[in-house]
Amino acid sequence: MTTFESLLTDVRACTLCARHLPLGPHPIVQLQASAKILIAGQAPGRKVHETGIPFNDASGDRLRSWLGISREVFYDAQQVAILPMGFCFPGTGKSGDLPPRPECAPAWRAQLLSQLHNIKLTLVIGRYAQAYHLPNETGTLTETVQAWPKYWPNVVPLPHPSPRNNLWVKRNPWFENELVPQLQSRVAAVLGGDNTL
Repeated sequence: MTTFESLLTDVRACTLCARHLPLGPHPIVQLQASAKILIAGQAPGRKVHETGIPFNDASGDRLRSWLGISREVFYDAQQVAILPMGFCFPGTGKSGDLPPRPECAPAWRAQLLSQLHNIKLTLVIGRYAQAYHLPNETGTLTETVQAWPKYWPNVVPLPHPSPRNNLWVKRNPWFENELVPQLQSRVAAVLGGDNTL
Protein backbone atom coordinates (compact mmCIF):
# COMPACT_ATOMS: atom_id res chain seq x y z
CA MET A 1 0.00 0.00 0.00
CA THR A 2 1.32 3.44 -0.93
CA THR A 3 1.72 6.23 1.60
CA PHE A 4 -1.25 8.03 0.01
CA GLU A 5 -3.49 4.98 0.25
CA SER A 6 -2.47 4.28 3.85
CA LEU A 7 -3.10 7.92 4.76
CA LEU A 8 -6.60 7.72 3.27
CA THR A 9 -7.24 4.52 5.19
CA ASP A 10 -6.23 6.28 8.41
CA VAL A 11 -8.47 9.26 7.62
CA ARG A 12 -11.49 7.07 6.95
CA ALA A 13 -10.93 5.26 10.25
CA CYS A 14 -10.51 8.49 12.27
CA THR A 15 -12.43 8.79 15.54
CA LEU A 16 -10.52 11.81 16.89
CA CYS A 17 -13.59 13.84 17.83
CA ALA A 18 -16.16 11.02 18.03
CA ARG A 19 -17.47 12.12 21.43
CA HIS A 20 -18.47 15.51 19.96
CA LEU A 21 -20.31 14.15 16.90
CA PRO A 22 -24.07 13.61 17.35
CA LEU A 23 -24.25 10.99 14.58
CA GLY A 24 -20.81 9.53 15.21
CA PRO A 25 -17.70 9.67 13.01
CA HIS A 26 -18.08 9.20 9.26
CA PRO A 27 -15.15 10.95 7.53
CA ILE A 28 -16.11 11.95 4.00
CA VAL A 29 -13.42 12.99 1.53
CA GLN A 30 -12.79 12.41 -2.17
CA LEU A 31 -9.11 12.24 -3.06
CA GLN A 32 -6.75 10.86 -5.66
CA ALA A 33 -3.21 12.09 -6.17
CA SER A 34 -3.97 12.85 -9.85
CA ALA A 35 -6.75 15.40 -9.10
CA LYS A 36 -6.48 18.76 -10.88
CA ILE A 37 -9.18 20.64 -8.95
CA LEU A 38 -9.38 20.89 -5.16
CA ILE A 39 -12.67 21.82 -3.51
CA ALA A 40 -11.94 23.05 0.01
CA GLY A 41 -15.29 23.17 1.78
CA GLN A 42 -16.58 23.32 5.35
CA ALA A 43 -18.02 20.04 6.67
CA PRO A 44 -20.55 17.45 5.50
CA GLY A 45 -24.22 18.13 6.19
CA ARG A 46 -26.66 15.55 7.53
CA LYS A 47 -27.69 14.28 4.08
CA VAL A 48 -24.06 13.89 3.05
CA HIS A 49 -23.35 12.06 6.31
CA GLU A 50 -26.18 9.64 5.56
CA THR A 51 -25.14 8.90 1.96
CA GLY A 52 -21.37 9.17 2.37
CA ILE A 53 -21.21 11.20 -0.86
CA PRO A 54 -19.77 14.75 -0.63
CA PHE A 55 -22.04 17.59 -1.82
CA ASN A 56 -24.84 15.09 -2.47
CA ASP A 57 -27.48 17.71 -1.72
CA ALA A 58 -28.90 21.03 -2.93
CA SER A 59 -25.56 22.73 -2.17
CA GLY A 60 -23.84 20.29 -4.49
CA ASP A 61 -26.37 20.90 -7.26
CA ARG A 62 -25.67 24.63 -7.11
CA LEU A 63 -21.91 24.15 -6.88
CA ARG A 64 -21.88 21.89 -9.95
CA SER A 65 -23.94 24.54 -11.76
CA TRP A 66 -21.41 27.23 -10.82
CA LEU A 67 -18.58 25.03 -12.08
CA GLY A 68 -20.41 23.98 -15.23
CA ILE A 69 -19.71 20.28 -14.75
CA SER A 70 -21.81 17.12 -14.50
CA ARG A 71 -22.16 14.85 -11.48
CA GLU A 72 -20.05 12.30 -13.35
CA VAL A 73 -17.11 14.69 -13.68
CA PHE A 74 -17.61 16.12 -10.19
CA TYR A 75 -17.40 12.66 -8.61
CA ASP A 76 -14.38 11.56 -10.64
CA ALA A 77 -11.72 11.54 -7.91
CA GLN A 78 -9.02 11.35 -10.60
CA GLN A 79 -10.02 14.90 -11.58
CA VAL A 80 -11.72 16.52 -8.55
CA ALA A 81 -10.55 16.30 -4.95
CA ILE A 82 -13.02 17.26 -2.20
CA LEU A 83 -11.41 18.04 1.13
CA PRO A 84 -13.58 19.85 3.70
CA MET A 85 -12.21 21.57 6.79
CA GLY A 86 -14.02 18.99 8.90
CA PHE A 87 -14.55 15.49 7.52
CA CYS A 88 -17.58 14.56 9.65
CA PHE A 89 -21.05 16.06 10.18
CA PRO A 90 -20.59 18.34 13.22
CA GLY A 91 -24.25 18.58 14.23
CA THR A 92 -26.88 21.27 13.92
CA GLY A 93 -27.03 24.59 15.74
CA LYS A 94 -29.66 27.32 15.96
CA SER A 95 -28.95 28.75 12.51
CA GLY A 96 -27.71 25.76 10.54
CA ASP A 97 -24.94 23.23 10.86
CA LEU A 98 -22.29 23.75 13.52
CA PRO A 99 -18.76 24.77 12.47
CA PRO A 100 -16.29 22.08 11.39
CA ARG A 101 -14.68 20.39 14.39
CA PRO A 102 -11.40 22.18 15.20
CA GLU A 103 -9.46 18.93 15.69
CA CYS A 104 -9.78 17.80 12.09
CA ALA A 105 -7.68 20.25 10.05
CA PRO A 106 -4.59 20.20 12.31
CA ALA A 107 -4.64 16.40 12.38
CA TRP A 108 -4.99 15.72 8.67
CA ARG A 109 -5.05 18.70 6.32
CA ALA A 110 -1.35 19.37 5.73
CA GLN A 111 -0.63 15.65 5.26
CA LEU A 112 -3.38 15.26 2.67
CA LEU A 113 -2.62 18.48 0.80
CA SER A 114 1.03 17.47 0.51
CA GLN A 115 -0.07 14.44 -1.53
CA LEU A 116 -1.94 16.51 -4.13
CA HIS A 117 0.80 17.48 -6.60
CA ASN A 118 -1.35 18.09 -9.68
CA ILE A 119 -3.80 20.71 -8.37
CA LYS A 120 -4.24 23.58 -10.85
CA LEU A 121 -7.34 25.17 -9.30
CA THR A 122 -8.41 25.41 -5.65
CA LEU A 123 -11.96 26.48 -4.82
CA VAL A 124 -12.13 27.86 -1.28
CA ILE A 125 -15.74 27.65 -0.12
CA GLY A 126 -17.06 29.55 2.89
CA ARG A 127 -15.47 31.36 5.82
CA TYR A 128 -13.82 28.39 7.57
CA ALA A 129 -11.96 27.23 4.46
CA GLN A 130 -11.07 30.81 3.58
CA ALA A 131 -9.59 31.43 7.03
CA TYR A 132 -7.28 28.44 6.49
CA HIS A 133 -6.38 28.85 2.81
CA LEU A 134 -6.47 32.65 2.59
CA PRO A 135 -5.28 33.75 6.05
CA ASN A 136 -4.44 37.28 4.90
CA GLU A 137 -8.07 37.99 3.99
CA THR A 138 -9.55 39.50 7.13
CA GLY A 139 -12.67 41.15 5.70
CA THR A 140 -16.18 39.80 5.33
CA LEU A 141 -16.99 36.80 3.18
CA THR A 142 -18.31 39.20 0.53
CA GLU A 143 -15.07 41.18 0.55
CA THR A 144 -13.03 37.98 0.28
CA VAL A 145 -15.06 36.70 -2.67
CA GLN A 146 -14.86 40.13 -4.34
CA ALA A 147 -11.06 39.85 -4.07
CA TRP A 148 -11.07 36.83 -6.41
CA PRO A 149 -9.02 38.54 -9.18
CA LYS A 150 -6.12 38.75 -6.72
CA TYR A 151 -5.89 34.94 -6.57
CA TRP A 152 -6.89 34.15 -10.14
CA PRO A 153 -6.37 31.80 -11.93
CA ASN A 154 -5.18 29.22 -9.37
CA VAL A 155 -7.40 29.95 -6.35
CA VAL A 156 -11.01 31.15 -6.24
CA PRO A 157 -12.84 32.08 -3.02
CA LEU A 158 -16.56 31.25 -3.17
CA PRO A 159 -19.57 31.66 -0.91
CA HIS A 160 -21.13 28.46 0.33
CA PRO A 161 -23.56 27.17 -2.33
CA SER A 162 -26.18 26.32 0.33
CA PRO A 163 -29.77 27.43 -0.31
CA ARG A 164 -29.33 29.40 2.94
CA ASN A 165 -27.21 31.77 0.85
CA ASN A 166 -29.91 32.52 -1.74
CA LEU A 167 -30.24 36.05 -0.37
CA TRP A 168 -26.48 36.61 -0.63
CA VAL A 169 -26.49 35.50 -4.27
CA LYS A 170 -29.47 37.78 -5.00
CA ARG A 171 -27.80 40.76 -3.30
CA ASN A 172 -24.52 40.21 -5.15
CA PRO A 173 -25.49 39.80 -8.83
CA TRP A 174 -21.87 40.44 -9.88
CA PHE A 175 -21.04 36.98 -8.53
CA GLU A 176 -23.12 35.00 -11.04
CA ASN A 177 -22.78 37.62 -13.79
CA GLU A 178 -19.00 38.10 -13.64
CA LEU A 179 -17.24 35.46 -11.57
CA VAL A 180 -19.23 32.31 -12.44
CA PRO A 181 -18.68 32.53 -16.24
CA GLN A 182 -14.93 33.03 -15.67
CA LEU A 183 -14.92 30.12 -13.24
CA GLN A 184 -16.68 27.82 -15.71
CA SER A 185 -14.13 28.68 -18.40
CA ARG A 186 -11.26 28.04 -16.02
CA VAL A 187 -12.69 24.69 -14.85
CA ALA A 188 -13.16 23.59 -18.47
CA ALA A 189 -9.59 24.59 -19.31
CA VAL A 190 -8.11 22.78 -16.28
CA LEU A 191 -10.06 19.57 -16.90
CA GLY A 192 -9.36 19.77 -20.61
CA GLY A 193 -5.64 19.97 -19.97
CA ASP A 194 -5.15 23.56 -21.16
CA ASN A 195 -3.65 25.35 -18.16
CA THR A 196 -2.49 28.44 -20.02
CA LEU A 197 -5.63 30.48 -19.24
